[in-house]
Amino acid sequence: MSNNLPDKPNRNNRPEPFGEIAKAMNDFFQERPVKGFLQSIDEFFNLPFATFPVSVKSYDREHHIVAELPGIRKEQISIDVLNNTLTITVKHGEVIIEEDDVHKAYRRKNKMQHMSRTITLPQAINEKKVKASYHDGLLTIIVPKLPGKKIHIIND
Repeated sequence: MSNNLPDKPNRNNRPEPFGEIAKAMNDFFQERPVKGFLQSIDEFFNLPFATFPVSVKSYDREHHIVAELPGIRKEQISIDVLNNTLTITVKHGEVIIEEDDVHKAYRRKNKMQHMSRTITLPQAINEKKVKASYHDGLLTIIVPKLPGKKIHIIND
């Protein structure tokens, strides 16, 4: 929007009918705190969402779930099972310390990142038989398939 909307004449050399309202709205969105608030919303949506790639492959007797977690330590990973869902959660924290000897300033910043992915499988999971390993940034989870019960149909 232009700041000279109210003064800009239209083709009939008359002022725009909504020029003053448009100018007021334009001024409203350009001044603080609204402009700062809108910028913070833009920054939020421009940040990448904290997630990690996961692949799931099903075989005859088991499901293989592989999560790519480079730079994450094994202690930062937790796996939870509930019914037929498996949730991988990663809590990654780091401390950033900045020192400025010229201005004698010290700044310490704690950064915590929480990521999780939930995988739903087609059948219940026996958590006692689930196996997980972590090597070179790859978390591999093997979930055995539970044997189904076959129902025989009889003739009446």
